[in-house]
Amino acid sequence: MRNGLINAVIAYTMWGLLPLYWKWFETMPAGEILSHRIIWSFVFVLGIIAVQKRWREFKQTLKNWKSLLPLAVSSVLITTNWLIFIWAVNNGHVIETSLGYYLTPLINVMLAVLFLREKPNRGQWLAVALAGAGVLLVTIDYGSFPWVSVSLAFSFGLYGLAKKRVTIDASIGLLTETTIVVPAALIYWSYLGTAHLDTAWSLPAASLILLLLSGAATALPLLFFAKAASRLPLSTLGFIQYIGPSITLILSVLVFKETISSVLLISFTLIWTALVVYAMASIRTPRAIQSAKAK
Repeated sequence: MRNGLINAVIAYTMWGLLPLYWKWFETMPAGEILSHRIIWSFVFVLGIIAVQKRWREFKQTLKNWKSLLPLAVSSVLITTNWLIFIWAVNNGHVIETSLGYYLTPLINVMLAVLFLREKPNRGQWLAVALAGAGVLLVTIDYGSFPWVSVSLAFSFGLYGLAKKRVTIDASIGLLTETTIVVPAALIYWSYLGTAHLDTAWSLPAASLILLLLSGAATALPLLFFAKAASRLPLSTLGFIQYIGPSITLILSVLVFKETISSVLLISFTLIWTALVVYAMASIRTPRAIQSAKAK
């Protein structure tokens, strides 16, 4: 449980800081950034597997349809999530991405109840209600249907559910996911080159190096997340996720100079209150079970 919490905190902190990273490439089309992100993630994880000498395990995963099917689903979901996120960050919608990841824990709780038969206690349901009220306030304040936020929330929530269905090692799973989508990325990459539409290779040297490192920037938080997902209930994992959008929200105001309203501040307070309530309720539940066993 503790290892799962540590991995989750690291993953969500890294994700919260990612808008700073993708802003370096705001002159590039989102599709081109995504193709590089997929390809260099594949190369990075391939290097990890090569160092660990786990080729046999990887080949067995590719032959095992029970593992390959949920990984194929998770691969499509995370790729969709990446594309929407990159486009939103580079088109001035950082606050919407923050809202999306605030929504995701609520989606996670719903999915956990529907598909994993997890049963939140009263304190956890209270936290869900508080967080839901906060998100509703933001949605009303936004003034229109936040398609970016909803798309990010559902794609990542379903990704987390798919990862719960996979029992293989995190690095093997991530390599399999990137292997599934890397052919499409290479085809798109080739198209950009032949049509002379590619912009990556004309970037300044420092930006190009950062783009090549996008594989590590992408893979590392996913590896931490996969380890956390295998150790924590989906609903608990979802509430720890508030770390990421909170960092992103702060960046959107202080760094990217997006406007923040008083309503957004109120919703922010409600959501963090929900996080504290959920954490306290989650801690008390195991203690109550232990006390009952002791009696």
